Amino acid sequence: MKKMKFIVASLVACVGITAQAQETKAAEPKGKAIVQVFSNFNADFSKEAESLGFELERSYLGYEYKLDGGLTVKGVMDIGKSSDVSDYQRMAYIKNAMLSWKRGNLTLNGGLISTTQFNFQEKFWGYRYVMKSFQDLYKFGSSADLGISAAYRFTDWLSADAIIVNGEGYKKIQKGTGLNYGLGATVTPVEGLQVRLYGGLNEGATAADADQWNAATFVGYKGKDFSVGAEYNYMDKAGSAQSGYSVYTSVNVSKTAAVYARWDELFAGNTASKDAAIVGAQFKLGKYVKVAPNVRMQMDRKTSKNTYEGYVSCYFGL
Repeated sequence: MKKMKFIVASLVACVGITAQAQETKAAEPKGKAIVQVFSNFNADFSKEAESLGFELERSYLGYEYKLDGGLTVKGVMDIGKSSDVSDYQRMAYIKNAMLSWKRGNLTLNGGLISTTQFNFQEKFWGYRYVMKSFQDLYKFGSSADLGISAAYRFTDWLSADAIIVNGEGYKKIQKGTGLNYGLGATVTPVEGLQVRLYGGLNEGATAADADQWNAATFVGYKGKDFSVGAEYNYMDKAGSAQSGYSVYTSVNVSKTAAVYARWDELFAGNTASKDAAIVGAQFKLGKYVKVAPNVRMQMDRKTSKNTYEGYVSCYFGL
């Protein structure tokens, strides 16, 4: 029954997009290449695991094409590390294969789409090539999945979004009947100040799997030369809860240089399990290249082992 509802909703969305596109005046299609490369040079100063070397962390390769009638098609390949194979190998996945339609204040997306669980926070953090945002880093959810989403801007200060996806993420196929449902709202009470609320239910993919509940709150302010944000995230699966917060800031010291810092704390139940801190600077070398030297500290409360690392993170993107 759930699968039938999902199929019907998808067909209705596709029919609506097609009908509206045919009624609008044709515009000249425009396309752009998507090329993003994350790499770094890192050194681990921990006594237990000293290491030194270069790393190609992730590459995104794709194309986005804008058609007439507010339609956009987008395809992106994600080439990165996999936890299932040796770290010396790289795996290629389809990150996005999607169709978007924008009409006035309404935006519809379908296919292998970016999820809305932590996309807003990731963009506000602004240093994804240096370090993943909190929920992505600690695996509270996936950044992309197969399904549909809708967003609507009611006023200049209020917008809402909804999403229904498989729930397995973009690296795995759907193995059961469970779906992942999410609702979010973004409020901008004054210029620069943003508040984001999100709640989601990821149904168990099989009868043996438990449902997973997610909730997130974000507050951030972005001024002319600085930004500061804080988020609190909660996840519960079969009564086993994880939660945590992340606080980050960035300050522009010139047109081409900025400094940033972030602090994470992860809890298992009511007990702190991990702490992480990062401090660094970013330098823009022209239009397409960024270099970000940084130092990181991670503290595992369970094992009492601390790691100290130095990185020079590099970004190339069109």
